[in-house]
Amino acid sequence: MREAAVVARLTREITSGLDAGGPPGRLADFYQDLHRWPELSFREHRTAAKLAGRLRAAGYEVTDGVARTGVVGVLVNGEGPVVWLRGDMDALPVPEATGLPYASEVDGVMHACGHDLHVTWLAAAAEALAAARETWSGTLVVVGQPAEEAGGGAAAMVADGIHERFPRPDVLFGQHVAPGLAGFYPHTPGLTLTASDDVDVVVHGVGGHGSRPESTVDPVVTAAYVVTRLQTVVSREVAANEAVVLTVGRFHAGTTSNIIPAEARLGLNVRTQDVRVRERVLAAIRRVVEAECAAAGCPLPPDVTVVAGCPNTVNDPSLDGEIAAVHRELFGPGTVFDFGQAVGSEDFSLLAPQGVPYDYWYVTSTPETVWETARGEELKEKVAAVPGNHSPLFAPDLSVLAPGVRTLVSAALSRLAD
Repeated sequence: MREAAVVARLTREITSGLDAGGPPGRLADFYQDLHRWPELSFREHRTAAKLAGRLRAAGYEVTDGVARTGVVGVLVNGEGPVVWLRGDMDALPVPEATGLPYASEVDGVMHACGHDLHVTWLAAAAEALAAARETWSGTLVVVGQPAEEAGGGAAAMVADGIHERFPRPDVLFGQHVAPGLAGFYPHTPGLTLTASDDVDVVVHGVGGHGSRPESTVDPVVTAAYVVTRLQTVVSREVAANEAVVLTVGRFHAGTTSNIIPAEARLGLNVRTQDVRVRERVLAAIRRVVEAECAAAGCPLPPDVTVVAGCPNTVNDPSLDGEIAAVHRELFGPGTVFDFGQAVGSEDFSLLAPQGVPYDYWYVTSTPETVWETARGEELKEKVAAVPGNHSPLFAPDLSVLAPGVRTLVSAALSRLAD
């Protein structure tokens, strides 16, 4: 690894044009265009084409359609390490309420998680590194990942052979825009994001007329008891020092008010940070659902299907410390801190082959005026009070455009050969 001070100086030199908005920047226009035209998971055709076009123009060998809408660009520049940079591309089914002049023009769809920023940062970092290829040696692989929000994008890229079809990484880097006063770059060594699993439940009842409930087995009532009883799984079956979140986010049953339906469907989400705790919680969910259905006299056992989502994201501690030192040198000693483990989840780590170290950090983005008026005194209180990821009001400050490119460029330069 190059010395942090050397990497910081070189990064400033090769990205100096970003602040003026010129090549290899065009940051604001590109970002606002992506924000204006968001695309849902596995439908990122326009976004992928925009990214692929910029990579081709910069000299990358580009492969389209990886896992349907993914993009992989490869730039071989002599002997040296293979560095992967990843950015996710999809938007969310959220109606935008920011009032921005470049707000989404797609009804009910918004870049509420900031993946438009991720693509902008990725494209500009790839261009900057390509333009300065005389300063480094090795292979750079740029990954535009689809469907992070749907939870299957990284797994789909792996299934489509990304580890076999492209140079195997020696290291993988990624980052995420986050709430918090713009101008900070939190790093967490070790566990930084939790695992996430979805659980689909079908309660089978006996349908009938609303006037004759005695002739039915009401799955709505049974499912309601399931929802209530599930609240005790975390509070009564998990140790207080274990971080677990169990959410029932979906409850569908019936079509009209005077018909008792034949089934009810629940959608659960479980966040855990320990494999053994995960197994215990999933077993408890199954036990609760089956017991409530048995108590209600349901004619069939319930269907309980676990849909594995994202594993824990665990940064390599040594690598994270080195990249944090680079970012500290680049942006100032007070700009990098450990925010701790987050309950959010990501499929980023699936892109790293077994044994390959990775690092994943954050770029805070809340405008100063919004931050100053937010409630609370402590950092976590104010973070909770400002619009965050997945909010219809999420609107990152444009001041983070150039720094988010530099974080990626500097991480890559720290590993690529001199």
